[in-house]
Amino acid sequence: EEIDHISSEFFVRSIMRITKEAIEKFAPAKIFKDNEKRINSIDFSHDGQYLVTSSDDESLNLYDTTSGKKSKTIFAKKYGIDLIRFTHTSSTVITASKNDWDESIRYLSLHDNKYLRYFKGHRGRVISLAMSPKDDTFMSSSLDDTIRLWDLNSNVCQGLLRRKGRSCVSYDPQGLIFAVAASGGFLKLFDLRSYDRGPFSSFMLNTPADWSGIKFSNDGKYILLSTLTNCILLVDSFTGDIKQKYQSFSNRSGVPLEASFSPDAQFVLSGSEDGTIHVWNTLSGEEVKTWKHNSVEQSPVGVVQWNPKSMMVASGDTSLSFWVPTEE
Repeated sequence: EEIDHISSEFFVRSIMRITKEAIEKFAPAKIFKDNEKRINSIDFSHDGQYLVTSSDDESLNLYDTTSGKKSKTIFAKKYGIDLIRFTHTSSTVITASKNDWDESIRYLSLHDNKYLRYFKGHRGRVISLAMSPKDDTFMSSSLDDTIRLWDLNSNVCQGLLRRKGRSCVSYDPQGLIFAVAASGGFLKLFDLRSYDRGPFSSFMLNTPADWSGIKFSNDGKYILLSTLTNCILLVDSFTGDIKQKYQSFSNRSGVPLEASFSPDAQFVLSGSEDGTIHVWNTLSGEEVKTWKHNSVEQSPVGVVQWNPKSMMVASGDTSLSFWVPTEE
């Protein structure tokens, strides 16, 4: 089911500079009600043309952001589906399982709906999955206290790190280092060429909350850390200093709420338990705008990402919304 219409001014918008004035004009241009349960992850393709979603209803949906239409639905009834990530093509994804008996990661062709490879090794649920920005390697972190490094071209695990408790992982934009947000409030940075020697930087961030997500800004200068509370941290990736905290959103029930940078890293976005999306100025921490849907019933917005190539944001609760600035 499709509501409203995405305007054909997408390509004009894609070259607009992201300003506070533009942020204040964002509204849902299109809302898709294709899921029966919560959308648990989303990802844009590198060129921004496609968005893929995974849901607790065991379905994957692919959307064309240019036409504003759903391209296809694939069901994963056997394994369930979570943590969906595009590879370097928009025709394949990696996903984690969402059931109680399988901890494998799967490499799926969206073109013909076939699993190309299974990556087995974890003995607990995978809670963090990151694709390298420069090659076919990826990383996973699991509740089994391990972080594993993989290559799309082999089902054999390429490397292993042991970390107690809940950890989240991310590559820097060059794909040369990776960051681990480890339990106990630690942030550790590793060189991919020598990660087995341990981290080259380790920072203690003094936060009691469990991490739920980690992302680098596109310029590599900052790291955004989400927690299972209403606190998001902005950290200097070179010094480990906490540069900002964003807390003006609600998360009383401790659910994972995704936070994201805008492509130019000027703004930080996060969903909220009350169905709103909050946008802050990255460095000043000033809340620029709270985006709201018009409908009365709202569930937590667990996923929110900015299209890497255009003036568009996608968010998900049980429905998927495409947000663009409106012309007033």
